Amino acid sequence: DLKTLVSFVGNATTALAGVLKHPHTGNLRSVLGLASKAGADALPIVVLINFLVGFVMGFQSARQLQTYGADIFVADIVGLAVTRELAPLMTAIIVCGRSGAGIAAELGTMKVSEELDALRAMGFGPMRYLVFPRVLALFLVVPLLTVVADFFGVLGGMTVARYNLQISATAYLAETRTAILPWDVAGGLIKAVCYALAIALIACQQGFATSGGAAGVGRRTTSTVVIGLFVIVLIDASLTVVFRLSNV
Repeated sequence: DLKTLVSFVGNATTALAGVLKHPHTGNLRSVLGLASKAGADALPIVVLINFLVGFVMGFQSARQLQTYGADIFVADIVGLAVTRELAPLMTAIIVCGRSGAGIAAELGTMKVSEELDALRAMGFGPMRYLVFPRVLALFLVVPLLTVVADFFGVLGGMTVARYNLQISATAYLAETRTAILPWDVAGGLIKAVCYALAIALIACQQGFATSGGAAGVGRRTTSTVVIGLFVIVLIDASLTVVFRLSNV
């Protein structure tokens, strides 16, 4: 599976070079629609999940901080955890389960119904015509969703601080601005970009590898989610170690 995925990534890179040379072969007109499906349609669940994650983080840390009279530091804990780790990770998990599975199912259905062969017969390269716009759409959308997730994650923590710790919104936001550095947000966005590329490439590869009719589409859709989640966590762990060793 790893060998097949690496080969697919190589072919996708070659196709990207071809699109840069001949942009009209990249089916750029479909990028906006794909981005809307992956981004705008996913926005409500991303907002809700990340708000609740910040809310839970605030509650879990509030009791321990109250013991030491350090209530205000709930803003530090929630802000750093959300921007560095939780917002990009939770957003990627949602996109993987929603958009990644959808891409795999769509391309898998096209494969078993021989639509990919029809595209080749008409002179359209499936890599350029189908894979490139989907990779580009997720590349653009996932970081934007992560920024929104950062905001609502902090808002969830602020809700706990306001109504459980009696900390004003002004004091909470001031402490959050003090605790969070630009790199904390940038590091999360770097992770989000890596997650987006991984999800898109895995979903497309699994879709292209589909065989065996409807049952095959179901198997590859499931594999997309399982492999995608594993790779997301692997990328997260790797980048966290790299950032830590780089002292950033």
